[in-house]
Amino acid sequence: MDALSRVLELADVKGTPDLRCLLAGPFELDHEQVPEGEAPYHLVLSGKGSLQISGGEEIALREGDLLLLPRGSAHVMRDADSATAHAGSMSIDNSGSLPVRSNTNGSAELDLLCGRFSYAHGSADLIMAALPDVLHVSLAEHGGMDVLRGVVGMLRAEVSEMAPGAPAVITALSRALFVLAIRAYTLRDDVPASLLLLLADARLGQAVQAMLRQPEAAWTVESLAERAAMSRASFARHFAAKGNTSPWELLTLLRMRMAAGLLSRGKSTVGDVAERVGYQSEAAFGKVFAKQTGMTPAAYRRSHAAGNAPR
Repeated sequence: MDALSRVLELADVKGTPDLRCLLAGPFELDHEQVPEGEAPYHLVLSGKGSLQISGGEEIALREGDLLLLPRGSAHVMRDADSATAHAGSMSIDNSGSLPVRSNTNGSAELDLLCGRFSYAHGSADLIMAALPDVLHVSLAEHGGMDVLRGVVGMLRAEVSEMAPGAPAVITALSRALFVLAIRAYTLRDDVPASLLLLLADARLGQAVQAMLRQPEAAWTVESLAERAAMSRASFARHFAAKGNTSPWELLTLLRMRMAAGLLSRGKSTVGDVAERVGYQSEAAFGKVFAKQTGMTPAAYRRSHAAGNAPR
């Protein structure tokens, strides 16, 4: 498994489509700030429109565009002309598995799939914090409309039929949209210092890979620099410049996310989990885990066992 795939797995991002919007003519839809742990998205299935977050630029949207708001920012969706603030008359049809909001009985000028990605507490440090307030990518350009239509077509079918196993398929397909967006973003030339930039670096990425493969190892800056085929000083300098963090801080984050996954499955003792992620002292592990997640390891495991894990 490549480093990006492993990090995405650790981030535990889950996608859920909320509703489909079929819109025409002038319209304006306000969306409030959402709670931490949720990142709304809008996928343009056909047509065009525009979106603006508070105090930000207006972003033109067209077919194949995915717009993701990692920090759940309040925003306004408008028609492409944006010449009026007229909201129009909206109706919602809840007869199907996926609600449909519309302001027209005729053909839609904008067909939009709206949903959200949710992630466990602390996961934002891995992926969401590495993304801009507004992530706007063209999946049509990076993956091709045929690929996009295939994913969206399956999403529509699963939501409509809700056959056995449909929730699992819907979650997987929604997550695929997220991965496609991240992949498209990492291809840009203007990606700021972050974990994603570290993963994209040929040499520094080798050090991150090593952390992911052997989180229990007694890593040092020297041993990680060796994996990256760099001197200690050069490695530390480039790591900070591209990752906006230190090797030790990233290793701690990765270890805690791995520990959270092990605890959520509930098959290992806290001591075993601590050892598997590189801590000989259960007390030391517990202190770091609580600082990262806001819960003790035992409390975290109980909450997941009860189906009440914090989101």
